[in-house]
Amino acid sequence: MEITTKVEPTCEQELAAIRDSLEILGGKWKLRIMRHLRNQIDENNTFKKIQREVTGISAKMLSKELQDLEINLLITRSVRNTRPVTVSYAITDYGLSVFPITESLVDWGLNHRQKIK
Repeated sequence: MEITTKVEPTCEQELAAIRDSLEILGGKWKLRIMRHLRNQIDENNTFKKIQREVTGISAKMLSKELQDLEINLLITRSVRNTRPVTVSYAITDYGLSVFPITESLVDWGLNHRQKIK
């Protein structure tokens, strides 16, 4: 019987992992967009709908953030051959792996909202 031991990451490895995570998920909009897509998982999430419901984001910024999320395989972009062409976005299974993090952020934000305003 082989015994395996879990090797704890070094501080340097932990800091690199945080840096990598923040590079992919950081910024003002990415987690908000992903949270919206998760909450509207059965909806037709078009660009305009996302822009309308993620208040304050410009079309240019939304376009950039959606591209980044798609490149990192967190969301998918579907183009339907309609007139006019319909483009919709959805969270991927891989993107769903982010939600334990966002749940913690939501809980923390709700519990500390008065202190962080």
